[in-house]
Amino acid sequence: MIRTLVPHPFLSLTLVLVWLALVNTFTLGNLILGSVIGLVVPMITAAYWPDRPRVSRPLKIVEYGFIVIWDIIVANVQVAMIILFKPEKDITSHWIPIPIDLKSAEAITVLAGTITMTPGTVSAMLSADCTSILVHCLHTDDPDAVRDEIKTRYEARLKEIFP
Repeated sequence: MIRTLVPHPFLSLTLVLVWLALVNTFTLGNLILGSVIGLVVPMITAAYWPDRPRVSRPLKIVEYGFIVIWDIIVANVQVAMIILFKPEKDITSHWIPIPIDLKSAEAITVLAGTITMTPGTVSAMLSADCTSILVHCLHTDDPDAVRDEIKTRYEARLKEIFP
């Protein structure tokens, strides 16, 4: 019964919080409207999520979020330093294939999005068999180190979150 009313509890909660952030005024009416949206949208779209992702360790999501935010801040500074102070002839861009062990489409999507959100790198293509992602790196002297960092810093954590 509860699964029918709230098929996606995290989505419902997220929709309520996003609604409250968008209206930028916390009132009882906004909370009720946000709650209605948070209940109705997941119920209407539940049929389109037959194999919804399983999250085994939800608190790891928070840790992962903080790591990604930190990496985005650090990468912004690094990219700014490259653009402002590194001569163009000294910038060595690389295409780096990253082999992935993730099986869940959601986990692969989060990994590709994380890579793209981090300045200086962009995920360009997922292989047809979903075993590797092609990443463009703005500047690196050691493509293997970039590959290893993505695998240990992001992929290993995603494997804990999405079994």
